[in-house]
Amino acid sequence: MRNALLGIGVVTLLLSVGCVSSQRSAEAGCATCIYNMKDVRGCKLAVKVDGKAYLVDGAGIDDLGDAHADDGICITARKVIVDGKVEGDRFVAKMIKLAR
Repeated sequence: MRNALLGIGVVTLLLSVGCVSSQRSAEAGCATCIYNMKDVRGCKLAVKVDGKAYLVDGAGIDDLGDAHADDGICITARKVIVDGKVEGDRFVAKMIKLAR
């Protein structure tokens, strides 16, 4: 009985570890207007992860609302929740949404 309970506990732990989300908090803003990224023309979505700004693949600047509204991404940096990874000089987003 003890071994069965131990086995169930181990399986539960392994399943819960496998379900841990890679979502994290970040900051989002316009690559040009907020982060002054070199060689970027026009308004493009960027996220700041671990102190460095990256252009985003997989989401656009208006996906987070009107970028040029009073509280838009081109006017002010916003807190976001992201799921994705840095690949080279880009952030490849699986998901990005405004934090509440």
